[in-house]
Amino acid sequence: MQPSDFDPRTLWPAIERQTAYALQCGALQPIDTVQAVIESGGVRFIVRQVSSLTRKERQRLQARRLQTEKRVAVNPFLPHEPDLFVADISGTHLALLNKFNVIEHHLLIVTREFRRQEALLDLADFEALMRCMAGFDGIGFYNAGPEAGASQPHKHLQIVPLPLGDSDPPVPVEPLLAQAFGAGPVGRVPGLPFRHAFARLAVDDATPDAAAQTALACYRALLDAAHVGAVETNGEPCHATPYNLLVTRRWMLLVPRSTEHAEGVSVNALGFAGSLFVRDAAHLELIEQIGPMNVLRRVAYPSPS
Repeated sequence: MQPSDFDPRTLWPAIERQTAYALQCGALQPIDTVQAVIESGGVRFIVRQVSSLTRKERQRLQARRLQTEKRVAVNPFLPHEPDLFVADISGTHLALLNKFNVIEHHLLIVTREFRRQEALLDLADFEALMRCMAGFDGIGFYNAGPEAGASQPHKHLQIVPLPLGDSDPPVPVEPLLAQAFGAGPVGRVPGLPFRHAFARLAVDDATPDAAAQTALACYRALLDAAHVGAVETNGEPCHATPYNLLVTRRWMLLVPRSTEHAEGVSVNALGFAGSLFVRDAAHLELIEQIGPMNVLRRVAYPSPS
């Protein structure tokens, strides 16, 4: 199938088919979890205790050490693992299964050529994302840099199916988002105690490519509102401040990041959707004591006064 022939209606069957095959051949290695719900700050957070997350972390640290000590470019996306390939999304992006998935049917939207994970998103990124989101109801996200939870330096967006947990709402943070206010298209959410920018999207009736144009304009407005800023790195516009981005077909949320960890817990974009991951029972107990919303507060910047 040529990228220009991609039909979003074929994506979900392709994900299910490739998942079954990758599980059978061992290319896909799901991480078993035990799920808990912890209420904090008006959100019913889903906290998954991940027994084998340490294995994934060790592999990430080993890859970083190789790059630092031996200057070997470790990149699982160039070339990608054929058994994890799902679809050619566009001329610039392809879709892969996440090898170490915690959430079933977790999809990576990867640039065909190497681009920095610190690079700002562009129209091609949103075209690929919106084509995937037209195929199934999911939440897309971008971890912009290691401080935002990115584990690979090669530019990739991600999308997981909704709901995120076993009960409503599909995205745990959505009850707070309903309270968002602002004088223009970009606003703030009173219940989020850290710097952020929020906007509603109306792309349900739009074609994927038209939705991409709308989403790109919204994303740029959020960057400005959150004071992320931009710097040029080797001729490519990159963020001046790491951040997480969450995208659905109904809204978009951007959160600048100050650090990756709080109390030893790594937080990526899904944390701000209301979904956290911990290594063991001790970390789960710690999150219960601190409160998940306070964990998010500690990895972000204070709200402007």
